[in-house]
Amino acid sequence: MRPSRSSRPRTRQRPKHDDAVEGLVVAVDRGRYTCHVVATAATVTAMRARELGRRGVVVGDHVQIVGDVSGRPDTLARIVRIDERTSVLMRTADDEEGGTEGRFERVVVANAEQLVIVNSLQDPPPRTGFIDRCLVAAYDAEIDPLLCLTKGDLATPDAVLDYYAELDLPYVLCYPDRPLDDLLAELTGRVSVMIGHSGVGKSTLVNRLVPGTDRAVGVVSAVGKGRHTSTSALALQLPDDLGWIIDTPGVRSFGLAHVSANSLLHGFPDLVEASTRCPSNCDHTGAGGDCGLDKLVAEGGADARRLASFRRLLASKEGAPVDESDDDGAA
Repeated sequence: MRPSRSSRPRTRQRPKHDDAVEGLVVAVDRGRYTCHVVATAATVTAMRARELGRRGVVVGDHVQIVGDVSGRPDTLARIVRIDERTSVLMRTADDEEGGTEGRFERVVVANAEQLVIVNSLQDPPPRTGFIDRCLVAAYDAEIDPLLCLTKGDLATPDAVLDYYAELDLPYVLCYPDRPLDDLLAELTGRVSVMIGHSGVGKSTLVNRLVPGTDRAVGVVSAVGKGRHTSTSALALQLPDDLGWIIDTPGVRSFGLAHVSANSLLHGFPDLVEASTRCPSNCDHTGAGGDCGLDKLVAEGGADARRLASFRRLLASKEGAPVDESDDDGAA
């Protein structure tokens, strides 16, 4: 006879799972997690153990796995522990309170060391507002940024580089008919997450870096906007074990509602030092007329476009309406 529910022996002790093996989460799909087993390089499908509670598992997480970790078809393992994260790249789904999703924070990837901001030089044109948002997110997460400019055969990078002249921002220039040696050198030995607007050529880069990946490649519409092709984040190992890249779905915006106002300013290294010249409790909006950031620009110490971009992000963080053409306009 099966004992009744009330008479079942219960214990608060959880198994230690001393036999767990280390894995890297490379994809997430409806409660199933594809993991790369570090010791054997096998690819296994796993589910989350109940003892993890509501704690989320994302691409880039280092986890401990038990069960069948052979990688054979139709087998299932369990993730029993999530290792401490070294970095967390987050974005807010919508900066505006009235948005359909509200201010919903989501983790993009975990444990990335480098954020590769992919922008095309033409078709669609570069959007410095989007780059600024990504830079703020990278500095806030303590991840190194790298600007990757694609479609170098269609336009020169001079305008974009001039806009960031005051920053020590590393960049690479990519052409469709030339090797990706410069980009590969920046990716080697690191875990890099690639992010960019739809249509900038991000998936094309991924397919060239990791042959056989077959990430879907879209086209740019007549209005200059790309169509979403990648639908989920995917971690891929570079050939010869040179490093890892994490391809993310194309995004139309990168919300920063989760970033504090102080961290937002630190995302503009060329402006932050001038804040010491501001009066106490300065909100940096310029409404008071004595903001140190205005003084810096007036003296020629910073680009007025950079200050305008910072204030647009500050306004969007507070829920004010923002002109998207200004926020994401070409340099």
